[in-house]
Amino acid sequence: MSDGGHHPYVSESHEGSPWFEWALTLIVIVATVLGFIGKTMEATAVFSVASMVCAFLRLALRERSPWKVRSVRFDSFIGFALGLGLIVLYMSIRLHG
Repeated sequence: MSDGGHHPYVSESHEGSPWFEWALTLIVIVATVLGFIGKTMEATAVFSVASMVCAFLRLALRERSPWKVRSVRFDSFIGFALGLGLIVLYMSIRLHG
């Protein structure tokens, strides 16, 4: 089946910046290692801060942002909601656990 010569965009060439995506990959690896060694508060903080920084960059830089998935509103909402949600979830587990 032919798509009429249309080549789909990939993240590296159209949506985001590869260096930023690799930096986020490194942050995820660091947070994962922190979680595995029992530093769950630090791991949660790393994930939360990274998510909110990405959301802020997307909101502030709009189309020049190095991090793009969907629209500016969607990306910013998901980033802030994930960051805040992780903090609230972690704190609620700590308070009740």
